[in-house]
Amino acid sequence: MTREIEYHDEMIAMLEIIWGPGFMAPGGEGNIANLVEGLDVQDQKVLDIGCGIGGPAFVLAEKYGAYVVGIDIEPELITRARLHAKELMIHSRCEFLLVDPGPMTFPDESFDFVASSGVIMQIEDKQQLFDEIMRVLKPGGVLTSYDWMKPEGEYSDDMRYWFKMERLTYGMKTFAEYETLLRDVGFTEIRLSDHSDWYRREVKDEYEKIRTDLYPRMVESLGKEEADHFVENWRAMKVVCEKGDVFQGYYRAQKPDR
Repeated sequence: MTREIEYHDEMIAMLEIIWGPGFMAPGGEGNIANLVEGLDVQDQKVLDIGCGIGGPAFVLAEKYGAYVVGIDIEPELITRARLHAKELMIHSRCEFLLVDPGPMTFPDESFDFVASSGVIMQIEDKQQLFDEIMRVLKPGGVLTSYDWMKPEGEYSDDMRYWFKMERLTYGMKTFAEYETLLRDVGFTEIRLSDHSDWYRREVKDEYEKIRTDLYPRMVESLGKEEADHFVENWRAMKVVCEKGDVFQGYYRAQKPDR
């Protein structure tokens, strides 16, 4: 991971209301089902890159029986994840580690699987990250990720406006660019799939909820100015999703067996 992204308490609370307890990216348990479809992670060691407050790791551990090591660069998120794991009594299967940006400290061939949900799009040096994922995976291990991707060409004005509303920096790639990066690192069995239609439907419902039913709660938690910003942010996101300026993509790749 290569840089810090700040999420304050109220923002995290709102994301959980919209996306489900423990989740800071869309899809909830359905997203994790897509990530592990066809994979047997029972009793396998999984590295969750950008674990946030632990939602994906908890599902991987509780529902699919994995042993999960979640890493993030934000101390507050790691603290929350550890507390939630204890509350759920699954801390024996979920470990959360605060890491520094840059190369990971894990030994070579430490994990059976590497998973990530809505995070790699925010990491600038994807080449370095994929090199590190290749290094820490066991031979035959699998990377499975959900990410937001861009079409060919420059960002549209609507995308640039959404980035401004998001207050985050994105380094999105196209499907083809991801495939090339993964192949150049040495991954095989690369599969990419576009699930944009799903989130185009979801984001409409989310926008309606936050500007109507959830709005009073947002004002109470965030204040009116920040609540209004949150609503406008979601409107801008809905626009770029509907226009096809951003895609919801999954990709999977395997480290070759010896």
